[in-house]
Amino acid sequence: MIKQTAGRDAFNDFAPKFAELNDDVLFGEIWSREDKLSLKLRSVVTISTLIGKGIVDSSLKYHLESARKNGVTRIPCPVIPWMSQLALSSIPWSTP
Repeated sequence: MIKQTAGRDAFNDFAPKFAELNDDVLFGEIWSREDKLSLKLRSVVTISTLIGKGIVDSSLKYHLESARKNGVTRIPCPVIPWMSQLALSSIPWSTP
């Protein structure tokens, strides 16, 4: 498990509660539960959420790079077709 401390590094001085929730709850209690959901699937969920919300900035790039490190590859998880389907399904005009 990788220790995440980005919240405290970036926000502890002016938003200590946010830093605590980010590090201790999001990453410490939720993200690190690999027995419940693998890092590979967590990456897929995170990327799906970002694309579904239309967030295609540097955070998407970061999570795509992390996903590859977590085992999300073209085979057996076909990233490009999966992302294409998700992106097209997330466009508002694609839903009734």
